[in-house]
Amino acid sequence: MSAEILIIDDNSDIRFLISSLLKDCGYSIRQAANYNQALSEIDKKLPDVAIIDVKLDKGDNDGIELLNHIKKKDTDIPVIIISGHANIQMAIDSLKSGAFEFIQKPFDSQRLINFAKRAVENFGLKKENKKLQDKLFYSYDLIGKSPSMLKLKEQIKKLTFAESRIFILGPAGSGKELVARKIHKDSKRAKKALIILSGALLDPEKYELELFGSENDDGTIHYGSFEKASEGILLIDEVSEIPLETQAKILRVLTDQKFKRINGHHDIKVNVRIICTSSKNIRNEIDNGNFREDLYHRLNVVPVILEPLINRMEDIPLLIDYFSKTISETYGISKLKIDTNNPFLFEYDWPGNVRELRNLVERIAILSPNEKNENINLIISESLKKVSTKKTDISENNFSFPLKEARENFEKSYLTSQLKKFKGNISKTADFVGMERSALHRKLKTLGIKGIN
Repeated sequence: MSAEILIIDDNSDIRFLISSLLKDCGYSIRQAANYNQALSEIDKKLPDVAIIDVKLDKGDNDGIELLNHIKKKDTDIPVIIISGHANIQMAIDSLKSGAFEFIQKPFDSQRLINFAKRAVENFGLKKENKKLQDKLFYSYDLIGKSPSMLKLKEQIKKLTFAESRIFILGPAGSGKELVARKIHKDSKRAKKALIILSGALLDPEKYELELFGSENDDGTIHYGSFEKASEGILLIDEVSEIPLETQAKILRVLTDQKFKRINGHHDIKVNVRIICTSSKNIRNEIDNGNFREDLYHRLNVVPVILEPLINRMEDIPLLIDYFSKTISETYGISKLKIDTNNPFLFEYDWPGNVRELRNLVERIAILSPNEKNENINLIISESLKKVSTKKTDISENNFSFPLKEARENFEKSYLTSQLKKFKGNISKTADFVGMERSALHRKLKTLGIKGIN
């Protein structure tokens, strides 16, 4: 299907000229002759590209207002601004407001066609990238059968039907954003935007601008996350990083359900569901004076806790199998043959959690896509060198031991990792390793392995 371009100009001759040029290039064309018609066309259906005259029938900056209106709905849509009264400042202002290009009348036909082609290509690439990103998050499932994962999945099912604010707590790499996306995907607000604001990445001086937006001296508007997420969901990632002064203003928005843009004079009503995340101990942040307790209670209507991977080691084989399949499909290779019983996997602390495990599987796909288990196991052992020194070393250092001692070291490490995998359950461990329960008890006692929780 050809790209759709919306042409907005109060001059019928100009509209006809641009329409004719772009129709000949195979594009589908819509037109608007004034400001109100343009609003109607934009709200009816967003185009792939818009070409807008700066001055229409309502004022000198009609086109910039329409540019801002489009960007509020979808920041990726390219807008080409045209003007017959152009100056350098007008061009700069329009580009600052997010215009893809600025062109002055009378314009060269080929130049306009080239701008339009580039804009269509740009939007196509962004749309494709967005699809891939959405596929990345939405196709990835919350994998695991550990008690904490089963509880989390059940909780998410309930939360998708609610409108409550949610506070997701968990260490970095545990899947907080994935949980938020799953809730959005199945919620009543799924057809509206999910806007993500990262508290950890923003310049401290720009928090309020990014949250509330601003009204500029030239009449243009910068829309903040609260407005961009209207009727949808606003995910504030790492909310504990937001300064106290801004926290107070967020609390006021939650209380009053309205706010003013920076330099604005009119109240903007809020209709947005808020999900917050934090990888910090939020109670400590409150006690240390870094986070407002009253804001926490407003945000923490429903707490969701994500366990670190080290607390659900029995999920590691399932995660490896899942990532092996999805990453192999991505790279167009056969499914990776990763030994999910490799002791290194269960002796490692996984400080980067599920994200680190996924990165390991991707590293194997890149470095050893068609190799045998021995080479893959070597990549795993080399990647996970930071195993705690308190744990038995089963690497090449065992070559310095007599056979009996090296075998005992291996057995101790192997059985310890299997017990961890099955949360200390002797029966399940015995079944898996192929031993009688009583024989396993004796072996554990001989090796000095105590119960594992």
